[in-house]
Amino acid sequence: MSHDLFLAAREAMAKCYAPYSKFPVGAAIRTTDGRVYAGGNIEVASYPEGWCAETTALGHYVMGGGGEIAEIAVVAERMDRITPCGGCRQRLAEFSGPDTRLYLCDQAGVVETVTVGDLLPFGFEGKTLR
Repeated sequence: MSHDLFLAAREAMAKCYAPYSKFPVGAAIRTTDGRVYAGGNIEVASYPEGWCAETTALGHYVMGGGGEIAEIAVVAERMDRITPCGGCRQRLAEFSGPDTRLYLCDQAGVVETVTVGDLLPFGFEGKTLR
């Protein structure tokens, strides 16, 4: 089932807007009820402002009603096994659990599976801000 999530991330990567970095990235999120939300990175002229693929996918996920995140896939055109940046690790942790599967991909598919907790073991939690 992870391969179709990779395909959704790769399709989103093909739609990204990265004229400055020329570093296309795609991400896809699947909820436990099977909905998929994907996004590509989007850059603006005041580079490095803009947003990452994971942020775009999370925006679609939130606007689509959210839900429990089961798995995430990330792919980059010019870097195999890319991981989310630090900010996106925290964003993903905000909406998923530490055991949520995160698929790191190359151009052919998933090459490694880690968890959100593996990438952000000491992330901030919203309950500490209340």
